[in-house]
Amino acid sequence: MIDSDITILGAGPVGATLSLLLASRMPDPTRLRLCRVARPPRPADQVATATGVRSLALNHGSRTLLESLGAWPAQGARIHTIHVSQRGRLGRTLIRHTDFDVPELGTVHAYDQLAAMLDQALAASGVQVLEGPPAAITGEIQGGLRLAQGDALWTSRLVVRAEGGADAAPAIEREYDQHAILTTVQASAPLDGWAWERFTRDGPLALLPLRQAGSQTTHSLVWCCRPAQARALMATSTAGFAEALNTAFGARLGRLGVTGPRLVQPLRLRWRRETLGPRRIAIGNAAQTLHPVAGQGLNLGLRDAAQLAHELGPWLARPEADPMPVLRRYADRRRADRLISGAVTDLLPRVFSTGLSPVEHACGLALLALDTLPGLRSPLTRQLLLGLRS
Repeated sequence: MIDSDITILGAGPVGATLSLLLASRMPDPTRLRLCRVARPPRPADQVATATGVRSLALNHGSRTLLESLGAWPAQGARIHTIHVSQRGRLGRTLIRHTDFDVPELGTVHAYDQLAAMLDQALAASGVQVLEGPPAAITGEIQGGLRLAQGDALWTSRLVVRAEGGADAAPAIEREYDQHAILTTVQASAPLDGWAWERFTRDGPLALLPLRQAGSQTTHSLVWCCRPAQARALMATSTAGFAEALNTAFGARLGRLGVTGPRLVQPLRLRWRRETLGPRRIAIGNAAQTLHPVAGQGLNLGLRDAAQLAHELGPWLARPEADPMPVLRRYADRRRADRLISGAVTDLLPRVFSTGLSPVEHACGLALLALDTLPGLRSPLTRQLLLGLRS
């Protein structure tokens, strides 16, 4: 007897979304197990520090998916215009929602808002959610795999890895020599519904609208810079940090004041060369960890989940069948979208931060061309907005 049909390792947004999609297609949702790493309770001050600082930019395609699952947070800040520029050089691009006949280009939510909605939907889904230390595959049996999470042992016909972190699988890895500083800021002259992506020699700087408690619109800041600069910015006073931010961003939103705590994290690419293994598949951050430029990581992972659930649909009616042909078809159909999204997010921060004047001028001309020639702008924007879907 095999204990479960599918086990999902990782209960972040991608793993939780896949669980909900599969539960709605399975004859018996209790045959699906979702493994979550149990974390100790955090003190109130640490909860307050994390809330709002970690934000997620979800594009129109992700909104459509999450709304269909009843997991879309009501509170969020809509993006209808994206302003892309380069510090110290000419050329800029405006991307508007009206160019693509959609109500918005994306919506920004605090991470905790989305996590709460997904947890609420999971509680009503019938999925078995297991909490404990990290779960792992411990071996193979006829028709399935052995798994363990602490003292809990079980078998599963198929395993989906959806959590991040390094493993032994061959992967392309790149250190960007950049750290991302995360915080929230308030603008003296805000523009409702605008998001900003500004490229500097040290890395991209993004300001996203963020609606917090009391319906006050602030901005979520993701400032990518060299590690030494990041350390200096983390060590400086709030006033000193705000002064450096205003110098880097400019005066398009008036004066920027810091309203939240600062968090910092190193940035790196990890691109799994092959997402497929015996009765197992990797999606989301387990398959690809991307640079945060353009906010593509989670949106790409949600497309992974949607495609995998679609491909597994017929197999769920006969789970005793070999799942490998289904998994191979999934991997083939996701290859192009993964490659395009990975290439765009890998190339942009490296090209714009070369520090070479000819390259910077070329980048400025490229931004100008994207702004004036819709035929050039449309394919790139559609990829960022919806991704490549088979």
